Parts: sequence; C-alpha cells; structure tokens
Amino acid sequence: MAHSANGSEAMQSFKTTFTLSRDYLAECYDQSLPHGKNAKPNFFFPGALLVVGVGLFVYTEQPKILGSLFIAMAALELLHIRYRRAWWLARQMWGNTANTTVELTIDDNGITAKSTNNETTLLWTDIDRMIDTELGLILVSTSKGQQYLSKATLTQDTVDHLLAKHKESLPEST
Repeated sequence: MAHSANGSEAMQSFKTTFTLSRDYLAECYDQSLPHGKNAKPNFFFPGALLVVGVGLFVYTEQPKILGSLFIAMAALELLHIRYRRAWWLARQMWGNTANTTVELTIDDNGITAKSTNNETTLLWTDIDRMIDTELGLILVSTSKGQQYLSKATLTQDTVDHLLAKHKESLPEST
C-alpha cells in the first residue's frame, strides 16, 4: 500500500471479473434480504383482501364475482409472498444482464461495475453505510439503493481495505 502525504493509505486499484450467474444472484438475494426494507413479508394486505372477499360473500346480495375476485387476489398475494425469492431470481435471469461477465474495479474514487449492457460507479462519498455479511458486503448509498459484492470475488485484503476505506470516508462525529 502506498502512503499519501496526509498519512492515510492510498488504495491500490483492485480489478476482478465475475459472472452474474443464478448462484451469484441467489447469494445476493439471500444476503441482502435481512437488511432490506421488505425483510419481513407483509401479511396485512392479503389478510385484508381475504376479509373483504369473505365479507362480500356473506353480507351482500350482489353476485359473488366481486367476492371471488378479492379472495383470488388474496391467494395470489400469498403465493407472491411464499415464492418471492424464486420470482425475484426468475426476473433477474430473464433480464439482459443475466449470465454476463462483470468487470469490477475498486480504486480511490469508488467502485465501478462494468458489463456489456451497463456501467455503474459508486463513489466513496455516495456510500452511506457498508454492511458486512457472512458472504459479502452490502453497500447502501445515500439514495438508499443497495449494491451487493460477494466476498468470493474479492481477496480478504480487499474486503479489509474496503471496510477501512468506508470508515475513513465517514464524517467525524463531534
């Protein structure tokens, strides 16, 4: 590691490539879910649909089509909750980035991921927090978006330096 004039270490550029395979995406989902905004499924909505549907069946003289529709929507929402991982993975695999090679570059400016269809750069100043999970790092941006990096694609030195670099970029509390 090179030392800069102010005494902090300059980061050596780190480059690697990986494939956005089904296994990588599954790891991304599994590691990110507990730290996301939808970590716990919301059963209130399908429950409310079910109550309204049954209420329309029991307490109205109208044709039973509307009640059946609400009950069917409740069942569909419960299926969505039950199979949300599989559905998310299927949508990712249908996308144009599935099975593409990603070139990851980590340097003093930030983290850049480039594939044939996309290039994103996350500057150090845009990283609000970094979550160290068992298998990877979740980078939460100031806009509250999340990026996942698998530790399998990084060296341990790079992981340690990323965590140190993030702590270094945080404003000091007074």
